[in-house]
Amino acid sequence: MLSLHEKKILIALKDSKKDSIENIAKKTELDEVAVMRASLWLSSKNMVKIEEKTEKIVEITEEGKNLSRELPERELLKKIGNGAFLDQLDLKDGIALGWLKKRNWAIIKKIDNRNFLEITEEGKNFLNKKTEDERILEKLQKSNMYIQEIPENILKILRSRKAVNIKEKIRRDIILTEPGMKEIEKGIVLKEEISQLTPEIIIKQSWKNAEFKKFNIKTDVKDVYPGKKHFVNQALEYVRSIWIEMGFKEMKGPIVDTQFWVFDALFQPQDHPARDMQDTFFLKYPEEGKLPDKELVNRVKNMHENGIMEGWGYKWDEKIAKKLILRTHTTSLSARTLAKLSKDDIPAKFFSVGKVFRNETLDWNHLAEFYQTDGIVVDENANFRQLLGYLKRYLVKMGFKKFRFRPAYFPYTEPSVEAEVFHPQKKQWVELFGAGIFRPEVVVPLLGEDIPVLAWGPGPERIIREYWNIVDLRDLYRNDLKQLRDLKLFFGG
Repeated sequence: MLSLHEKKILIALKDSKKDSIENIAKKTELDEVAVMRASLWLSSKNMVKIEEKTEKIVEITEEGKNLSRELPERELLKKIGNGAFLDQLDLKDGIALGWLKKRNWAIIKKIDNRNFLEITEEGKNFLNKKTEDERILEKLQKSNMYIQEIPENILKILRSRKAVNIKEKIRRDIILTEPGMKEIEKGIVLKEEISQLTPEIIIKQSWKNAEFKKFNIKTDVKDVYPGKKHFVNQALEYVRSIWIEMGFKEMKGPIVDTQFWVFDALFQPQDHPARDMQDTFFLKYPEEGKLPDKELVNRVKNMHENGIMEGWGYKWDEKIAKKLILRTHTTSLSARTLAKLSKDDIPAKFFSVGKVFRNETLDWNHLAEFYQTDGIVVDENANFRQLLGYLKRYLVKMGFKKFRFRPAYFPYTEPSVEAEVFHPQKKQWVELFGAGIFRPEVVVPLLGEDIPVLAWGPGPERIIREYWNIVDLRDLYRNDLKQLRDLKLFFGG
């Protein structure tokens, strides 16, 4: 059983036996996509063959459109009549003069030691007669032409004048086969098909004498690439939705921040290795930022120098705390948020998703610029078991079924824990993120009293790459067009 479109294509091929997609579209009054789709159906039934070859197409440029209105050399011919001295011409006539000489439409003679431009007989003949290149340009104004349709010498002239561009195009020809010819010989009757039932068709009962269009769901069709967000952004939005569903509020803050918020407020000593040039990007200008109110600064300073039992045993330097850096983690937002909370705001739950920067050596598992999603729970009744519960729910939501927690050390949490997942291709456990309960040395200066604060900071890139079977973290940001088109949408776990 043939569809209406298939029948139209066979009829269009009856005489020529072979024709291009474009010509068949004109004959059948179908669009080219419909012709290609129906041709694929016919090809699957062995009634036609589809032949593809790359053709060179010539298309007119804006310069070519200007030339097609009037050649500058013809304008100059009309302007000078039978001839003119060169010193009487405008400088802008220089290009036209060059073409007059190339075409032998004019010659230059010496008259009284002056250069005289004299029109030749050939030039006079072309005053009101179109040149071959003009006729080609007129055709190109209407539609592109195949390169073989234009004489080589004319094409050379048009290209030298930047009047045309040449580009490659895939030409598809549909060739009628023996079975297709036999189908035509049986006699083809064109009858309108119904592709969709409407109330009008049902009321008039016109469907009783109509043919219904058949659809082949296995036939290849042209790929359609809808607009969509970058796949990493899809995943980040999903991450946000997880924490929002659990009642968390989002924290936001500066990417460029002082060492006070990135390190000092988190009880990280000023001589810690993570604060030197090997791990941190420092700003050259401006070099320093502003510190918060003096009371908070003094509480942090006192904690570093004296601690609750004892501090880090050094003299805290306010100048170091003022240094501006690219934040190495979004935990700086957690510190800023804690400093703003009052007793009436507790209990509270917050999360953040943001870019962080570290002076890392790039490899399959490390990036210098990546995302981090921080979280804190401030609650007098919070405990370590609840922390593991939040982390487990997050990992399950992100699609992980097998993961583990192991003890770890971080300067600003105690106890601390790391979440790991086994990488099937690298055959090793890979760290996903760190977590823990903020030490009193962090909480007391910021909140004013020691209240349990659960904290974590997952890097989502290491988590989301498993969803697309991406091994190398760098492939998340290659922005390869094929990858962006082909990767499935992110739906998490």
